[in-house]
Amino acid sequence: MIVFKVIRNLLIAATVSVVVIIIAMVTLSGPYTKPELNEPESLPPPPLEELLPSGLRVDRVLLHLLDGTEVLEMSMERYLIGVTAAEMPAGFPIEALKAQVVAARTMVLYNTLVSTKPRHPEVSVCTDFNCCMAYSSDEQLRDKWGESYTENILRIINAVVDTDGLYMTYGSEPILAVFHSSSAGKTESSGDVWLTALPYLVCVGSPESGIDVPDYVSTVTKSFSEFIETITDAYPNAVFDDDAASWISEITYTPSGRISELVIGGVTVKGTVLRSMFNLRSTAIVIEFHNGETIFTVTGYGHGVGMSQYGAASMARDGKTYRDILSAYYSRISFSLFSV
Repeated sequence: MIVFKVIRNLLIAATVSVVVIIIAMVTLSGPYTKPELNEPESLPPPPLEELLPSGLRVDRVLLHLLDGTEVLEMSMERYLIGVTAAEMPAGFPIEALKAQVVAARTMVLYNTLVSTKPRHPEVSVCTDFNCCMAYSSDEQLRDKWGESYTENILRIINAVVDTDGLYMTYGSEPILAVFHSSSAGKTESSGDVWLTALPYLVCVGSPESGIDVPDYVSTVTKSFSEFIETITDAYPNAVFDDDAASWISEITYTPSGRISELVIGGVTVKGTVLRSMFNLRSTAIVIEFHNGETIFTVTGYGHGVGMSQYGAASMARDGKTYRDILSAYYSRISFSLFSV
């Protein structure tokens, strides 16, 4: 019994000593703070070269790209990756991405073998989308996509590699494979936009709608004074009276339903010129005058010729292959493989 009491007293004394030490430590060191865990930082995406599959591909032929005033040398493959990523959202269906790749590759070959660019005859392509096609460098894509870079670039790479060397021809030559963002139910014939009517760039149906196209229908509003000033700056002979209903007449339309030309203030204006003057998204335009304002309601985006990118995405979601898509937008074309 005595032994038990001694052991008990020793345990109580030890416990009190530990509590005293803990209190002293807390008092000296301050309140308890949960330690921060040093989580490892996420590794940056690997270089593009490490993501490209091995093996021989004809798209590895070199080309020269005019970037501003600098001429860059790169493979066709690297160029097509940058063009496709710049021209079409990476999240589009893979068959639409493949269609975009083939159209871009065909454009390069058209510029190289059929028609040189007067603005840069020394190279096949440039990075100005107003002249050739849009282009994003690998550095720009990393900044743009951030953590989604690897996922997005692999989709683009697959589209390029899976169509290696494939391009479109008409009469054995590469075609002018132009494209645009979205159509208003139908594409436009090249002869209704530019000087040359090409047999493979004719009016065809396009399936996109406002359900899957952002800003499919857009509106631009100008005051009467802004409208008159814009027209008379370009056409000094235009005359406007007090009756706005008489300002526009004789509207003619192309087979796609876009404005071909119209008479404004007594002068004839082409639909393409009207679009440019008021910075409209397409020539599928409805014009209304209301309460002192001119209202332009516009459907689709782009010149309307060739492949509609959103139309291609819609077709791909419906199960069409990239060859189906391209054959629908470019009439009576064939597919060929270029060799080096």
